Amino acid sequence: MMKDFDLGPILTGEYASLLLHGASLTLQLMLYAWTLAMTLAFALVVVRLTHKPLLERLVAGYVSYHRNVPTLVQLMLWYFGVPTLLPESAQLWLANFSTEFIFAVIALGLCQAAYFSEDLRAGLRAIPAGQNEAARALGLGYVRAMRYVILPQGIRNSLPSLVNHTVLLFKNTSLAMAIGVVELTYATREVENYTFRTFESYLVATVGYLAVSLLLMAVGALIARRFDMARAR
Repeated sequence: MMKDFDLGPILTGEYASLLLHGASLTLQLMLYAWTLAMTLAFALVVVRLTHKPLLERLVAGYVSYHRNVPTLVQLMLWYFGVPTLLPESAQLWLANFSTEFIFAVIALGLCQAAYFSEDLRAGLRAIPAGQNEAARALGLGYVRAMRYVILPQGIRNSLPSLVNHTVLLFKNTSLAMAIGVVELTYATREVENYTFRTFESYLVATVGYLAVSLLLMAVGALIARRFDMARAR
């Protein structure tokens, strides 16, 4: 006989606490990985702007690797493979910390940096060459021209892609369950195992992922509107 639909056991007591802990860890994982990815993405774009063939090829290789190897495989490589290359003292040190979380941040951040860097590069390439020439004609040096003229326009041009890939990063945090990170998907599976309420458990997780994804897109739309208003002044 089919069980009656009941969210009560899922949203109360220790099961609710487990889901909230998973949701919190998911958001932390996304935030840290996003920060790493965006920082590295800017560095990769700057390297490519040097127009030095060797450096450009190295960056292109980095981007190609991370865009063509499944994110799950990259997580497995970092968690199971990289520690075996470290000295025993380093392995013991890592064992005393949240190794799963640390490697998940690194793997997701490095992977997403490849996408972010391509988004930023496409946004910069869409800027007319005259913008840089005009900035230099006004007496701005290279750094100030990039900071006040080129980068703001490049970020505005690449904003839709950056938002889409930010949402993708948020969804990819669920892959971290494969290496033992107790994020939302992992917590949902545990709750389902304990309560045997499969539909209710995954419904709560689905609503949570959907809500955060829609919120991220809404924030992206708000930022884009602010950029458009600033440009119209």
